[in-house]
Amino acid sequence: MALFGNAHTVDPASAQQDYARLLGQNEQVHAAYQLIRDTILFTDRRLILVDKQGITGKKVEYHSIPYRSITHFAVETAGTFDLDAELKIWVSGASLPIQKTFTKGVDIYEVQAILTQYVAK
Repeated sequence: MALFGNAHTVDPASAQQDYARLLGQNEQVHAAYQLIRDTILFTDRRLILVDKQGITGKKVEYHSIPYRSITHFAVETAGTFDLDAELKIWVSGASLPIQKTFTKGVDIYEVQAILTQYVAK
């Protein structure tokens, strides 16, 4: 469960500029979400998970997942008492999914639609 309700969408142009060093030539950020300290980027080529670690957040792990490696995914909507929505992504070769929690500031259906657009090609 997320600790704070500050998950929100990020302007793709701003994310493009902020994460330019991670992107390949002509790679474009199409959608981005800020989840507490972590960020999720949907580019035209892959999904990038930015995981800030430690107390200061200076140590950062960048997890790059080509869309073709995603075998399936699931979204769980927020409920009455559980106000957070979850995204689970299964990657080929891994038995456990990657899980990300979204607070009510993000439309989980929008996230699901973006993933569908890239994974179901």
